[in-house]
Amino acid sequence: MQRVTHDGRDTAYRVSDRGGDGPTVCSVHGSGGSKDVWKAQARLSDRFPTVALDLSGHGDSDDVDEPAGAETLDAYADDVVAVAEATGATVLCGNSLGGAVALWIALERDLPLDGLVLAGTGAKLAVAEPLLDALETEFDRAIDLLHEPDRLFHDAPAEYVELSRAGMRECGRAVTERDFRTCHAFDVRDRLDEIASPSLAVVGEHDALTPPAYHDYLADRIDDCERAAIEGAAHLAMLERPAAFNAALSSFLGRRSADESSDGGTR
Repeated sequence: MQRVTHDGRDTAYRVSDRGGDGPTVCSVHGSGGSKDVWKAQARLSDRFPTVALDLSGHGDSDDVDEPAGAETLDAYADDVVAVAEATGATVLCGNSLGGAVALWIALERDLPLDGLVLAGTGAKLAVAEPLLDALETEFDRAIDLLHEPDRLFHDAPAEYVELSRAGMRECGRAVTERDFRTCHAFDVRDRLDEIASPSLAVVGEHDALTPPAYHDYLADRIDDCERAAIEGAAHLAMLERPAAFNAALSSFLGRRSADESSDGGTR
């Protein structure tokens, strides 16, 4: 594990590089998560070096004292930009809240990007009121709601589900609620035509939290955006069906690398 210091705090991240000469991919977890959800993507590092970070207040990273919404979104964007700059990452891969952060960076920051992977996310991320209420008052019930069928998982092994529950408890109620309320405030539907980076919208076919229609919307409104569906998966497709997720990611990155080579590297 490595750390980068920025804006008065440390952000923790993990790098896997087995000699890959493709673009470095920086992966960003969702609400109540950590860098551990991206462990299986390290398998790609013989082609594409991979980086996964803990957003502020998650995993091994320092927290910030910011209210949910725009201020937290900006702080999380600072985390990702700092790690991307420290590692030379030029592709952002974000799940759920992490996808919102990636979109925000593409819209609001000057970070050079060769690609944007939007996994189980959307241009607007409204959260159901029963879940918001539970996050405020009954955290265990909120965790139960998120682990109902076809929310975080479709048909994952029981140990995956228990690890997910334990990870959310470790993150804690306050940070997890802040995450979901930040998602609830997020809406960039009217700005998708500003996204200049080649993009991939990838979704688990059973995802009830950010359904396939959200990804159709992204693909229709981002100028250069492909779409992929992962069979047999829900919201955490990179965990539940890692081989299929990695194949979609690798295929997208491989085509983009080939395009850059044919363009003389001017993209």
